[in-house]
Amino acid sequence: MIDTMKKLSLPIRFGIVISGGLIASFLLHSLFNAHINPLYSMLNIVITGFGIFETIRYHKLEKDDSFTYTSGFISGIVAGAIATVVFTIFFLFYSTEINKDFLPELLEFFKGNYKVGVGMVSFVVAIMGFATTVVLTLTFMQYFKNSGRSSSK
Repeated sequence: MIDTMKKLSLPIRFGIVISGGLIASFLLHSLFNAHINPLYSMLNIVITGFGIFETIRYHKLEKDDSFTYTSGFISGIVAGAIATVVFTIFFLFYSTEINKDFLPELLEFFKGNYKVGVGMVSFVVAIMGFATTVVLTLTFMQYFKNSGRSSSK
């Protein structure tokens, strides 16, 4: 159990930092009422991507020769999953307690007559976060994987 916690401490720390970046970005956009425009959520990909990249990079530096594709992949997935869960909880709290007008404004942006609640929107936020995590981790692992040739990455 202690060995598992040691293995996961780096991705847990990075996941918390990534979620802090996501929350800070969201709150900064909310100051200018830009958080209702989904286009600005593209910045979340950059924040999450940078965090996952750095998680895998630090993990590879720690492991050196014992770095494997699996261990790098797990590090990226754990960091992204933690960031997604924390941000989704924040998103749920923000839309139900801090700004109750946020969800109707967000749905109005799409100019449709949508009958969805905060649970569905939060679920979509979580699914988008998990999907982004998987895609980015798979992408970055192509860069970090040991290819069998001698290189100094």
